[in-house]
Amino acid sequence: MSRYVMVVDLRRCIGCQTCTAACKQANGTPPGVQWRRVVDIESGIYPDVRRSFVPVSCMHCGEPPCMDVCPTKATFKRDDGLVRIDYELCIGCAYCAVACPYQQRFRVLRPTFAYGAEPSPAEAALFDPARLGVSTKCTFCSDRVDAARGTGRTPGIDPEVTPACVNSCISGALHFGDRDDPQSNVSSLLRDNEYFRMHEELGTDPGTYYLVEGRQ
Repeated sequence: MSRYVMVVDLRRCIGCQTCTAACKQANGTPPGVQWRRVVDIESGIYPDVRRSFVPVSCMHCGEPPCMDVCPTKATFKRDDGLVRIDYELCIGCAYCAVACPYQQRFRVLRPTFAYGAEPSPAEAALFDPARLGVSTKCTFCSDRVDAARGTGRTPGIDPEVTPACVNSCISGALHFGDRDDPQSNVSSLLRDNEYFRMHEELGTDPGTYYLVEGRQ
C-alpha cells in the first residue's frame, strides 16, 4: 500500500510563488482560487524581524474531517491516501469547507475569467464546467500520479508523474513521494530532518510535512 505525501523544506522556500503559478496553469483554476499558495509570515520585533514562507494546500489527511461531514459521500479517500471529490455527487453544500481546519476548499458558482467575460485560449482549454457550484481543492495532481501505474515511473522522481508544483519549485523546497516506502525520497527526508505537521493535534493525520531547522 502507498501513502503519497508532500514534504516542504521551509529552510529552502524563498516565497517566489512559482508553485502557485504552476498549479494555476496546470489546473486552470479561476481568479481568486488558489489550490496552492505561499503564506508570507513576519515574526519578531524590529530590528530582529524574520520572514518565513509557508506553502499550503489541501493536506490530503489520513483522517479527513471534510470526508466525514459530506452528506453525499462526494469526498473520498483513495487507497494511496489522496483525498478527492466526485463532482457528480457533490451538491455544493460547503459542509466540507466549514470542516476543513486548513481552509483549503473552494466553491465557484459561475464562470469567471482573468480578462473579462470571455476566457483566454489557455483558460478555455482548461475550463471544466463540472467544477461550477461544487467544492474543489488541490488533488496532488492525481492524474499524473495515476499515469505512473504500470510504467515503471515513480511519482516524486519522474517529472511527468509528479505534481506540477513540485516540478516547478526553483529552490528544491517541495518533495512528493510514498511515505510507506522506506526507500522513497520523502521517507529519507523525514528520517533525517526535524519536521512538523499543521494542526496534527486535531487527529487529521495531515499528508504534508514541514522540515525545519534541526538535525541534518
